[in-house]
Amino acid sequence: MDLLSADIGDDIAVIQFDQGSFHKAKTLDFPDNMIPIFQPPHSPELNPIELFWEFLKSKLQWENCKTVTQLQHKLTDVLKEITPEMIASLTSYDFILEALFSAAS
Repeated sequence: MDLLSADIGDDIAVIQFDQGSFHKAKTLDFPDNMIPIFQPPHSPELNPIELFWEFLKSKLQWENCKTVTQLQHKLTDVLKEITPEMIASLTSYDFILEALFSAAS
């Protein structure tokens, strides 16, 4: 976390934890420019990456790739079309903005 904190400098990072049993640590110290958000257990609908994976799968669901190489090429084509705005629309939630505003106050 120290490396990420140094990399983002004066910016603020919101890190969302899904509380999966495999994502547990005994202790975590968060730098001042990092805000942890702990989502309720068993709530994939609140996890931004789940919506992104759903989007990717929807783009590939009717593809019939005979080899892994074909699948890699199709996936590469889909990823090349994704813009930062698309990612933001898929992964942005009001509660993240609320956490940022709360931390800034």
